[in-house]
Amino acid sequence: MTDARGQVSQPPARHPAVVLLSGGLDSTTCLAWALGQGFVCHTLAVDYGQRHRVELEAARRVAAALGVSDHREVRVDLRVLGGSSLTSEEAVPKRRDATALTTGIPSTYVPARNTIFLGVALGFAETLGSSDLVAGMNVLDYSGYPDCRPEFVRAFESLAALATRAGVEGARFQVHTPLMALDKAGIVRLGLSLGVDYSLTHSCYDPSPAGLACGHCDSCQLRAKGFREAGSPDPTRYAC
Repeated sequence: MTDARGQVSQPPARHPAVVLLSGGLDSTTCLAWALGQGFVCHTLAVDYGQRHRVELEAARRVAAALGVSDHREVRVDLRVLGGSSLTSEEAVPKRRDATALTTGIPSTYVPARNTIFLGVALGFAETLGSSDLVAGMNVLDYSGYPDCRPEFVRAFESLAALATRAGVEGARFQVHTPLMALDKAGIVRLGLSLGVDYSLTHSCYDPSPAGLACGHCDSCQLRAKGFREAGSPDPTRYAC
């Protein structure tokens, strides 16, 4: 490759990034975005004792389909802490109306989950010499989780600068949140424009033993709404 002066130039460096990949709609879209930005993506899925562990299988499918060569799973069993219907026998809320979906903090909130996930991703990034993390938080169409806000993300970046050897030595960590200002329809449109095959993904909080989506939990409702408003069929397989 030569530049305008006829001299040989090097191709732009491709930087490594750690992408938190749950196997859901949001994180899969983030992975496609990161690949499109030219990052060399290392994906990380967390087995935290969630009742919808089928999402871990979805994460493996997505990573393989998108050509990620380094997909890892880490186990952090949050069932020992409790406090969430996703990590206990407490019933997952279903059939909540549209107002309830965007107000208050539901029982599906897992205490400190995104802090823990990003902390693990930060450690992984340090081992790779990476200062880029990618995560799927968004504020416009989420279920009331406080750790999905821009303030949380910026605070975590500040923590990363203080809590790591790389940060102390001058690295500037960035948590990329390309979905932050998008609603679910916008996320679906972005993913489709990037060629995402959403049939590979899983979103339901309370799937059947066969892994079929319930269709009524908050995550199922938000996903269905997003596809409907985006004018695209949802490839999710529902139990009823």
